[in-house]
Amino acid sequence: MSHLVWFRNDLRTADNPALTAACGKGQNVRALFILTPGQWQDHDWSPARVQQMLGHLDDLGRALAKLGIPMDILEADDFSESIRLLTDYCHQHGTRVLHFNEEYGVNERRRDKQVRDQLSKEEITVNKYRDQTVTPVGTIRTGKDEPYSVFTPFSRRWLRWIEDTTPTVLPVPSPVGEPLPWRNHGHTPETLGFTSPPPALVTASESGAHDQLDWFLEERGGDYKAKRDFPAVDGTSQLSPYLAVGALSGRQCLIAAREAQSRGGNQEGFSTWVNEIAWRDFYIHILYHYPRVSMHRAFKPDTEALRWNDPGEHFEAWKEGRTGIPIVDAGMRQLRETGWMHNRLRMITAMFLSKNLFIDWRLGEAWFMQNLVDGFLASNNGGWQWSASTGTDAAPYFRVFNPATQSERFDPKGEFIRRWVPELAKLDNKRIHNPAAGGVIPGGYPRPVVDLKESRKEAIARFEALKR
Repeated sequence: MSHLVWFRNDLRTADNPALTAACGKGQNVRALFILTPGQWQDHDWSPARVQQMLGHLDDLGRALAKLGIPMDILEADDFSESIRLLTDYCHQHGTRVLHFNEEYGVNERRRDKQVRDQLSKEEITVNKYRDQTVTPVGTIRTGKDEPYSVFTPFSRRWLRWIEDTTPTVLPVPSPVGEPLPWRNHGHTPETLGFTSPPPALVTASESGAHDQLDWFLEERGGDYKAKRDFPAVDGTSQLSPYLAVGALSGRQCLIAAREAQSRGGNQEGFSTWVNEIAWRDFYIHILYHYPRVSMHRAFKPDTEALRWNDPGEHFEAWKEGRTGIPIVDAGMRQLRETGWMHNRLRMITAMFLSKNLFIDWRLGEAWFMQNLVDGFLASNNGGWQWSASTGTDAAPYFRVFNPATQSERFDPKGEFIRRWVPELAKLDNKRIHNPAAGGVIPGGYPRPVVDLKESRKEAIARFEALKR
């Protein structure tokens, strides 16, 4: 009986439920990946993310070939065409059982339902597996059997589930045949219709993902809480590009972190990082239970009535890093040039756009996805709605970061600003955070596009108007 593994956002051989199930009892196994560049563009995928995915796809093909599993790569334009190609492929290769790991965006869920309905009519068994989260989606619920919409009680229940269940990871399956040759697929972002990406941020391989995980936990994990908010410091894991394409699973991260904890060190640092894994699960949980958030809708329906400013030139200045607010401009330039942005800066820049400029958060959400190497719908949407005070567990509408104050606190010597906004490099450690307050601004750097205090007041007033 022929088994087919349909890879999507799970480009790894270890801890892959669909692959492990297909390889059970030494069965006849094939693998398939379907490129859908038109759909990716509709979903605002960045060239950097496409490049990362293609690199991992090549690495996965080599790894599967060593296990005796041939992998084919087909190209469709969108999900509708991919369903037809998948069906034809199953017929061509006599597939009797299809295996895949679930995805939770609304379009992905509709696609998978159509696949299941179509193949079931043809007596092809379809097996799907819950994979993207540590705690299987749907298992963490309130005492009233409802989904959580606030993170703190969710995280408490999440930790209890982990203690009660003790999750494990699946090993790489044993070979099901003799090693096979593998030839690079030859695709690039440019051949798929994307612009040229920035230089790759991380090594696109499953072994590279584990090397980065091990390095972070060994060298930085204990200091994570103390250093994670400082963009000039190498204090974060930078594992998000691997998680975004599924080269690494949340379960693998959790178990590795708990093993690191058991060896001693600063427990608070490790616990804080584990909490970030819980946040990722939480946002996927929200995506699953509240599909409107993946349909350009606010989690809080009443905030749909907010009247956002016309984006205009202010939006362009924000995208290009020329708002006249140094920490904002530094973060936005880092994003454009590298495809990545420090998490503290994601919050600062998102809140500046949605509160001080009062521009629709959905425009910022899309811009991040169009540039981020680690663009991941659940996390990106959750973060933007948190910043804009439209989402679950969101920052209160009256909580508006002052970017100058944030800069003084988290980049006290201006090191990060000097790197990304060289126009300001010669300013002292005080003036660099708010050069407009010190009189003459260095040539070539713009004045602030908005007054921080007045724009904060205006944002609060618009939210308060919703109550009336």
